[in-house]
Amino acid sequence: MPVNGPAGPADRRGYARRAGLTAALCLIATVAAAAPPAPAAPAACGGPSGGLLCLRGPVGHPGVYTARYRRAPGPGEITVRLGYQRKDSRITAFPGWFGTVRTSGGAAVLRGRVGMTPGECVRGVMEHGERVYVTKWSCG
Repeated sequence: MPVNGPAGPADRRGYARRAGLTAALCLIATVAAAAPPAPAAPAACGGPSGGLLCLRGPVGHPGVYTARYRRAPGPGEITVRLGYQRKDSRITAFPGWFGTVRTSGGAAVLRGRVGMTPGECVRGVMEHGERVYVTKWSCG
């Protein structure tokens, strides 16, 4: 008949590993539960009806900026003009356009170089038909 003796060093190390892993998982779960909910849209996006317009780039610095429009797949594709608008403390500039493109699978993407300076703000602009849509301002 087997007799269980005192736990040896190997048994204690296995227990310590399991206890450490359990504590780490509990900590991760607690942090995840306490985190604020994610925003409905990324900071540099706007929501025209039926889609999402976003502008990405090195805000406050010159570089390549990307305007992206995405909408739920629907009956037919549409043509959009995509670009950006800059502002600083004195003036809001007219839109600068990257070009015009037809959506494919409900999405359109255009990019171009923008000569931003520190302290300027930028937002994405989209024109479809007679309507113009803009994103939220992002400032450097």
